[in-house]
Amino acid sequence: MVLAAGEGTRLRPLTYETPKPLVPVVNRPVIGHVLNNLLRHGIREVMINLHAHAERVRAYCRDGSPWGLRLRYSVEPRLLGTAGAVKRVERFFSGGPFFVLSGDGISDIDLSEMLAFHRRRRSLATIAVKAVESRFEYGVTLADPSGRVQGFLEKPSWGQVFSNKVNTGIYLCEPEVLRHIPRGPYDFGHQLWPRLLKLKKPVYAYETPAYWCDVGNLSEYRKCQIDGLEGRVRLNIPGRHIREGVWIEEGNRISRAAVLKAPCLIGKDCRVEGGAQIGPYTVVGDRARISARAVLKNCILFDNVTVGKNVHLSNCILGAGGNVQEDITVYEAAVLNIRQ
Repeated sequence: MVLAAGEGTRLRPLTYETPKPLVPVVNRPVIGHVLNNLLRHGIREVMINLHAHAERVRAYCRDGSPWGLRLRYSVEPRLLGTAGAVKRVERFFSGGPFFVLSGDGISDIDLSEMLAFHRRRRSLATIAVKAVESRFEYGVTLADPSGRVQGFLEKPSWGQVFSNKVNTGIYLCEPEVLRHIPRGPYDFGHQLWPRLLKLKKPVYAYETPAYWCDVGNLSEYRKCQIDGLEGRVRLNIPGRHIREGVWIEEGNRISRAAVLKAPCLIGKDCRVEGGAQIGPYTVVGDRARISARAVLKNCILFDNVTVGKNVHLSNCILGAGGNVQEDITVYEAAVLNIRQ
């Protein structure tokens, strides 16, 4: 099951108009990268829960045929929480162990190896954990040397930190788990996992060496784009790889006098005028118009963006349809969603 019902409040203003699962990473929606990784590991049947912007997410994913998957949907009139969402469609999971993962997290985790670990431990539920430097925005998982979980701390303070292995929100469960989830709103991290530990059920932590990034706030979103361009995570970067670190999609008109600095990616049907400089670490969405002598460094442009002449942008995000006028310079962490 892919959880895609959240409203993405921490990514606003981007998510006022773009559903969180459809926020682009290297010019493809986050949820598309999630589905690609499921496909790599032989998963074919997927349930997706929806709430905010449900029809837009559904229109992108369709029936799953672009990935060779069979998708079903559970539209929640009110949010049921991570575990409550799974309980609502419990009949879907009757055939054996099932994965639950977020539709807004980027990871190339080896799900096949996680399944093998789960079976070796005869686990009822397995939680993928990742060692990270920052330990405050994620729940910390405490496990013994065998991996059996001993406790959890949800978003701990410094005085509570005993581990740097955080809960990635990627789970593997046996159908029996569903019996421990009541109907209605219910959460894995705050409610289900502590309940299973109290019942002394075998819950294990699978420590993954793979890439993982929660695209939950603007700083992590930027980091994920950079990691994708640098190849730190296995993603399907679209377009033609014209030289090291530079990808160009089809239908573009790019002046020979434009400068493309690696790493960078330019989407479909863009126009880039002479003297413009794109990159490094810049992703340009489809149908962008980059005017003469514009300079874009460490930027993320959504689709249908226009950048005027002599505009200098550094570390900026431009939402869909943004239009930045001529002769302006903007630095550091600006999120622009200006329309004309």
